[in-house]
Parts: sequence; structure tokens; C-alpha cells
Amino acid sequence: MSSHTPIQDNESARVCVAAFSSAHGVSGAMRLKSFTENPDDVAAFKVLQSEDAAKTYEIEVVSHTGKGELIVKVEGVQTREAAELLKGERLYVSRTELPDAGDEEFYHADLIGLTVKTTSGKTLGTVRAVFDFGAGDMLEILPKEGALIMVPFTKAIVPIVDIEKGRVVVDPPEGLLPEEKKKKRKKPQKAKGTEDPQ
Repeated sequence: MSSHTPIQDNESARVCVAAFSSAHGVSGAMRLKSFTENPDDVAAFKVLQSEDAAKTYEIEVVSHTGKGELIVKVEGVQTREAAELLKGERLYVSRTELPDAGDEEFYHADLIGLTVKTTSGKTLGTVRAVFDFGAGDMLEILPKEGALIMVPFTKAIVPIVDIEKGRVVVDPPEGLLPEEKKKKRKKPQKAKGTEDPQ
């Protein structure tokens, strides 16, 4: 079970597929953080939109950094000064431009906001984010109250993902979920006849 990183802007059915990181060199090249499964795939989109949809960009991958970023040329950007103005710009495409996810694969955008229930029917909250810390995807669950819950996104622990019904079912092993608040115990009463003689 796996997921792809692009983050969806639900209001306009657009998906964030990359972000400009910083200028690179003096000829207008940019460092780009790609959110697609294969980083180079971001260049396959003919037009990338700015976050406010007011600007569009065409990019060409020219090399890679050792930190997982791409070095790209942006059409119309020819100086370092022009490139610096793009720093931090998030790049979007229409959701319809993304290929369908394969079996047992999901876009992060499709998971965020789903209701999370346990196999016993208890509602835990909603999926707030999906992270990959190097050992596989983790679902971050926002409960109605209490601390955030992190759940490994594996078939064993998340046996059901039903996008159409808007739900995820988890089967957490013992100790994964936060313990419920323990009911306050009443102080035990002393048994008769145990009082110290005065």
C-alpha cells in the first residue's frame, strides 16, 4: 500500500506538484522540490500554475542536486534576480492531469479529510496529513479532542481505504493508539477492625 505526494487544493480541484526552492547560479536556473513519485515527472506537465492561478510556468529539468531537488530552467527567467522572485512559489496542475493511481495506491490529496474509524466502529478523527519519514507513509489523524495520532499506512494496519465513502478503517495493534483517560479510582475504604487502637 502506498501513496503519492501531490497535495490537493479541494476548492479548485488543483494539485500542488512542486515548489521553487531557490535560485541556482546566475542564469535564472531554479532549485525545484518535486512532489511527484518520480521527481522528473513534474516536467511532463506542459503548464504549471502559480498558487493564485495568475501565472503559468514551463520548466525543463537540467540536472539534479544531491538533496533530492531538481535544477530547472524556467521559460522567460534568465537572471538570478528574476529567479529569486520565484522563491517559495508553489506549482499546481489540474487534478484531471494526474494519472489514475494504481491498485493499492492513493494520492495524498485523496486521503486527506477522510474519516478514520477502527474495525470496531469507533471514530478516531480525520486524516490531516500524510508523511514519509523514510520508513514508509504515516497517516496523521486529527481527533475530535486530544493529541494527534500517527498510524503507519500499511495494509495490515489500514485494511480499508474507501475514497468514495470518505472513510479509512484502521486495525491498530495494541499500544498504537493513545490510552483512554483512566477513570479516577476511589480510595479504598479501610476494613472494619483495622483501625489502630488509641
